[in-house]
Amino acid sequence: MTVLSRRPVTGEDRPLLFEIYASTRAEELKLVPWTAEQKLAFVRQQFEAQDSYYREHYRDTTWEVVLADGVPAGRLYVARWPEEIRVIDIALLPAYRGRGLGTRLLTEVFDEARSAGKPVRIHVEVMNPARALYERLGFRQLADQGVYLMMEWNASPTGGAP
Repeated sequence: MTVLSRRPVTGEDRPLLFEIYASTRAEELKLVPWTAEQKLAFVRQQFEAQDSYYREHYRDTTWEVVLADGVPAGRLYVARWPEEIRVIDIALLPAYRGRGLGTRLLTEVFDEARSAGKPVRIHVEVMNPARALYERLGFRQLADQGVYLMMEWNASPTGGAP
């Protein structure tokens, strides 16, 4: 079984974080008739905007690189607030998707939330394939925010409890 671990993001991780982010946009960009250079410029701009937004708006957050058998495999950003634990971002490189690693990472977050007596919340794009994973793990839709859904996992009898 793959050994999962996490470590704090460092300044040297920017190329890795960009690679992870870019991999999450690859499918949608296949549909766009841009050159490779245009796609790269667009993804770089979007990555910088997302990173800036996250760091400005999310306090009390851990920014971590996910390691699979010691090799960088993804990122996990989690905010811990008085009323909830918010998964800001969870993403794995393509080679690590579909292997149960995301489920294991979220289960660790659920264990923390259960101990703290808090729900876990996450935003997900309506068409994001990861939405099926979140629903399977017990997340329920709290709000439809247009392009995004706010979803919640709760260890209570009416919530999710994998």
